[in-house]
Amino acid sequence: MKLALVIPDGVADESQPALGGRTPLQAARIPGMDEVARLGSTGRTDNVPASMPSGSDVGTMSLFGYDPLVFHTGRAPLEAAAQGIELHDGDWAIRCNLVTVIDEVMRSFTAEQIPNEAARELIALLQKEQCGSSHWKFFPGVSYRNLLVYRSRGAAAPFTSATNSIPPHDITEQPIGPYLPSGPGSDQLLELMMASRKLFASAPANLRRIAHGESPATQIWLWGQGQRPALIPFKERFGVRGAVITAVDLLRGIGRLIGWDVVEVEGATGYLDTNYAAKGKAAIETLKRPDIDFVVVHVEATDEASHEGNVDAKVNAVEQIDEHIVRPLHNWLKQQGEYRLLICPDHPTFLRTKTHSHGDCPFAACGTGLPVDNSQSYNEITASESPLRFAAGSNLIPWFLRPQ
Repeated sequence: MKLALVIPDGVADESQPALGGRTPLQAARIPGMDEVARLGSTGRTDNVPASMPSGSDVGTMSLFGYDPLVFHTGRAPLEAAAQGIELHDGDWAIRCNLVTVIDEVMRSFTAEQIPNEAARELIALLQKEQCGSSHWKFFPGVSYRNLLVYRSRGAAAPFTSATNSIPPHDITEQPIGPYLPSGPGSDQLLELMMASRKLFASAPANLRRIAHGESPATQIWLWGQGQRPALIPFKERFGVRGAVITAVDLLRGIGRLIGWDVVEVEGATGYLDTNYAAKGKAAIETLKRPDIDFVVVHVEATDEASHEGNVDAKVNAVEQIDEHIVRPLHNWLKQQGEYRLLICPDHPTFLRTKTHSHGDCPFAACGTGLPVDNSQSYNEITASESPLRFAAGSNLIPWFLRPQ
């Protein structure tokens, strides 16, 4: 049996006045997702425990069937795994965003989607000029998403589970003062963050951006620190061989840590301009492989639209996911005989707040052996009317793979 999960990141939302009181899912034209609901059932799942910050690291871990209260150690070590960065005992990985802060207000947590070339130039500058200690190492990633690793080298790490840091995407257009790192080791993080301001002020990459009328990356923002997690291989837990298609290092990292293949797709950007069609085609081609039973297709665009507060972009993104991923993938699956298809976001991301939220996510699932209810469409309202709900999101995948 071939199995597939499509993750429209952060698509769950509230009713929007600009959409006549409808949510983006209700307003969007998504016949493919609606068909999944009609042929199967809808429901709700809470992927982020109330005691944990709402983010894709926690929500995705739940969606993949791993209880984050048991397995989660931080976001950055998952991204380190995606880059093949090995963390040893005592090492810590820290997410390093390139951001734009003006007058102590977080204007852009992405430095306006800074291009890879400029980002790598700035990270190289940090490594050359800033790391006087052998414990620190900067690693370039994709655009604004980069990493800093603390190599313990036998020394006691300055960080503990009590070290507090806030994701910059949670404080867009807010003063940064109340959200700076705090707790054990935070003085070292703050020192690096403040020092990056001086380096970036005269950095050639930033001067070129200013000359072209673009916002510079004014500093780094350090957050999401953690140590290497110990995740049980997915096949060992569920007897299923998986692969993940994503443009985001976080999901690549989780995939690698649980033994999945990571499928790279040309034109996948992790933004609104991602190559939706190429992702849909890659999902089908991946499932054609005899060594793969289960493919996960993750799309970041819907989440990015919410972070920007762009309601039209969010509606358009979910329509693109439906047209170029869900519909062709489902059509191919139906030709294979036995199959199952699941659609579910990792967490809600509200256009109103421009940030991630706790709470239920709507899902739709159809295929061999799965229940069929009276759902006619896929959205938050339909899902809320269903008795099917997983209070712990990590129970959704076991149900999907082995329904009772």
